[in-house]
Amino acid sequence: YPMARDEVATRLSSVRALVQAKDDDRPLVTLCSACHHVIKRVNGDMKNDLDIRTKVNNYLQLETPYAGETEVLHYLEVLRDKIGWNAVKAAVKKPLTGRKIGAYYGCLLLRPSREMGFDDPENPTILEDFIRALGAEPVYYALRNECCGGYISLKEKEMSGRMSCNIVDSAAGAGAEMLITACPLCMYNLNKSGSGKIPVYYFTELLAEALGVKEEALK
Repeated sequence: YPMARDEVATRLSSVRALVQAKDDDRPLVTLCSACHHVIKRVNGDMKNDLDIRTKVNNYLQLETPYAGETEVLHYLEVLRDKIGWNAVKAAVKKPLTGRKIGAYYGCLLLRPSREMGFDDPENPTILEDFIRALGAEPVYYALRNECCGGYISLKEKEMSGRMSCNIVDSAAGAGAEMLITACPLCMYNLNKSGSGKIPVYYFTELLAEALGVKEEALK
């Protein structure tokens, strides 16, 4: 997400996607925390910042100017708010009974909390509720909201490695047998730079398994 208010170019791809969703009269849903973070914050700019909105609309020359009308959702919000955990639980064909799973949130889903409005930034529950709906047991550990290092893993590999190792060690020490996350970069960092004590999965992998998706499709 571009922090500079006078930076317009890197907002354009998000706005194009938002406009497409508006034209289709649908919410815009993503599976990725980083994509969700950028798109939702850009949508907030288009809704609340007249200067940014004017510059973007002048550049794109849209038939109808865009002003943040699209609803932006992460897929976890769809499961929680549109479908409901009881309905998710009812759809499970292969409950993940007995598995102890740690939820890793990272930074981008939760902060800045006023703009994202996703969950309590200090004590989130959405991933733990997701784990319970699949029949598994969520494991709470100290570093579930801490940063894994993000893109500094490209330049400061040792620093990112230490941060990721601390997260994995914290989860394993609390009894987690695996971690799940909703961010591809977090998953990469934790798997590559983590201590390797426990595996890290994308949350949709566990959802597919619990819903009985065929093994060939999972591979």
